[in-house]
Amino acid sequence: MKSYRMDGRTVEVLRYVNFVVDAGEKVAIIGPSGAGKSTLLHQIGLLETPTSGSISIRGVNTSSLNESERTAMRLNEIGFIFQFHHLMGEFTALENVIIPGMITGKRRKACEPRALHLLDQVGLSGRVNHKPGELSGGEQQRVALARALMNNPAIILADEPTGNLDRDASEMMKNVLWTVCKTEDTALILVTHNHALAGDTDQVYQMTDGTVEPIQVVRSEI
Repeated sequence: MKSYRMDGRTVEVLRYVNFVVDAGEKVAIIGPSGAGKSTLLHQIGLLETPTSGSISIRGVNTSSLNESERTAMRLNEIGFIFQFHHLMGEFTALENVIIPGMITGKRRKACEPRALHLLDQVGLSGRVNHKPGELSGGEQQRVALARALMNNPAIILADEPTGNLDRDASEMMKNVLWTVCKTEDTALILVTHNHALAGDTDQVYQMTDGTVEPIQVVRSEI
């Protein structure tokens, strides 16, 4: 549960949310704007703490962690992909991807092979030395995807990752995510308004007024 105090009253954003995502499983959350989808991702991503209840990641009850332990878990176990890429403009594509690895204490040279592999995987092997301002919007989002994968996360949290992409870029984004889930046993929790994309996941949840219910979505092309 997640609630806020606003104008002297309690506003419940999340209520009775309870679901499990297994390693390698792809889960989509759909629902109208304001239903609480992004708030839910923030809770799972340990960016906020629930008002009540708990979130467990790989068997660890995150409610028992102090702030430094939560930060370490975010860095090592969770990859974030947002609708807007949030790249650092003064760094190249390669440097943006490497940064999460260096924050964990690794040297740049040790991080480069995986970063280059990830950039190649998202079709950017020829753009590694370009800064964000020299890349298209779709290319910037693919750099953000590679960055999210840098530390081999157990979970990828994706908030409208294809919202600003054209059809071809969306298809590439989906294919890379699906491949990572399969080959690296990474769980994916995807918030999207794209029902075609949602329908290609393993499980779809409808979010309404802060609650989630499993539903069936007809599969089709993005």
